[in-house]
Amino acid sequence: MGTTTSGADEAARQSPVRRLLMARGESVAAHAGMAVASVLLGVLALSAWWTLHTHRASVKQARLDQIRMAAKMLSQSAESMLAADDPSSLRRVVADTALSYGLTDCRVALPDGGVVADATGGKIGVLRLPEEWPLGKPIEHAETEQDQSIVITMPLEVVGRGGAVLEVEGEISIPFWAAWEVQAGLGGIGVMGLGAMLVVYRMMRRRLRGLGAIKDALHYVADGRRDVGLLQVSEAFGPEAAAWNTLLREHESLVSRRSLENAAEALAARSTGGGELAAACDALWQGLIVLDASARVTYANGAACVLLAARKEQIVGGVLAQVLNDAKACETLANVATGKNRVRTSVEVQREGERPGEKTILRLSTRPMRRADGSAAIVVIEDVTQQRVADESRNAFVAQATHELRTPLTNIRLYVETLVDEGDANPQVRARCLNVISQEARRLERIVGDMLSVSEMEAGAMVLRQDDVRLEEIIEQLRVEFDAQAKDKDLGLVFDLPPKYPVLRGDRDKLVLALHNLLGNALKYTPSGGTVTVRVAGDATVATIDVVDTGIGIKAEEHELIFERFYRAKDGRIEAITGSGLGLALAREIARLHGGDITLKSEMNKGSTFTLSVPIVASVAHTGEGRQAA
Repeated sequence: MGTTTSGADEAARQSPVRRLLMARGESVAAHAGMAVASVLLGVLALSAWWTLHTHRASVKQARLDQIRMAAKMLSQSAESMLAADDPSSLRRVVADTALSYGLTDCRVALPDGGVVADATGGKIGVLRLPEEWPLGKPIEHAETEQDQSIVITMPLEVVGRGGAVLEVEGEISIPFWAAWEVQAGLGGIGVMGLGAMLVVYRMMRRRLRGLGAIKDALHYVADGRRDVGLLQVSEAFGPEAAAWNTLLREHESLVSRRSLENAAEALAARSTGGGELAAACDALWQGLIVLDASARVTYANGAACVLLAARKEQIVGGVLAQVLNDAKACETLANVATGKNRVRTSVEVQREGERPGEKTILRLSTRPMRRADGSAAIVVIEDVTQQRVADESRNAFVAQATHELRTPLTNIRLYVETLVDEGDANPQVRARCLNVISQEARRLERIVGDMLSVSEMEAGAMVLRQDDVRLEEIIEQLRVEFDAQAKDKDLGLVFDLPPKYPVLRGDRDKLVLALHNLLGNALKYTPSGGTVTVRVAGDATVATIDVVDTGIGIKAEEHELIFERFYRAKDGRIEAITGSGLGLALAREIARLHGGDITLKSEMNKGSTFTLSVPIVASVAHTGEGRQAA
């Protein structure tokens, strides 16, 4: 392990300042002592600042209260003396008050500005009071606080004569040496605390010197200096030092033995094949590639060949640029393999799919490998296309849901404002506003319900609350809710209903939600002047509800896609129409939970027919089981 050097020799080479201030092994106790001393000094400094701040604030408040009290008492005296036509007494009281309370200015003036009494006597302009004087402009009580003073203006009411004004100004400056006794006390406490810490430090240094010496030795290891003679510490430092020296000797013996074992394993590995390892790597579903120091591929498993759409002989022995058409990504991976970058790195590459317009996104994660014969890197390839599609769908849903929620809330706010401004005077406006607010509130409720239902679908927690469902009640509810919307859009809303309705067994609220989404979509995507028809039919086994519109129609290739969550038809005519892409997905999920389904027939520019079919199950109210349960 190289030439041995004793710990004493190393200590002799330390700087004179360090040998004078800190012997080997004292760093632990010294650092802890300095940290505690710093904390104590910091606490004392904060305490001194807070004490001074609090004292100065209290002195300032007391001074303000004193000036206010002087102004209040003087105002009462001034009113009575002015009423008694005694300006001489008023001037004496003003001068005495200014002197007693340390006021810089104090005077009583009439509304026209004439000074009746002044603290200095030099500004008096009214020697005798008139019998009456005009009230002048109203004067309000005011306090103007500046950095070092406060000015108080108080109105005076003189019975039988008129009004006057009292102006008082006083200094509120606080001397810097205020509360010096407290500061001195805190300083004394700090000195005593530091002295006590010094005593404790001297006691701790003896106990921690061995650990400190071991810590210094670990610093040598971190610096790459692993000589055993340098790392050994004096066993006079205690049992910890002796145990440390024993560990060093055992480690040296273990390193020597491990070197021999590694050499033997390397020889054995060269004589055996890597068939099992290769088979295990080929079984991985992620692509795996190994790059050598020149960034050439030395190994590629089967998944890597599939993801890169190339044969193994095309990949192994070449560079990634031959099969990966992304110069920046290839450069990033090569930097790791050649040792220019020694940290784990990930890049994403977009590739053309097998079908036109299809995109595949690959994530390549690489990290350096430790090899005795030079640098290398391992690259893991994953197909993250579905993750990115899901992220885009989720982001689109959040943006659309935000817009969907904002629209009814904005309408409610606008009609509430109209109702407040004009509702009392115009009953028709009031009725119209209340109707719109009710419609938008139900719309908001449906949007929130759709979002909650999506969460239940994704969690697989959507369940049915089985009960008798009467279709005539549901149809009437749909008629009431959508009749106004159809009229506003100039659409014909027709209900083709049988004389007798079947009674279903299912979840009424969820069936209403499904039909509401189907009928709402029909009205939304049918241009003005068109017609939407709701047709109810059925037999002894199945009830069917057709929602027929004369709208824009849906392309044949999108007939199944529109039932997927967050999907909206790729038709430019609907871009300006708001929608979350959830209604049809929820409707079909509800139908299938009831044992039925939703089918679609559509022709572009002519219209669409959505058919909701639900099996008819014998209702509890009309079976012997129901009567028995009753």
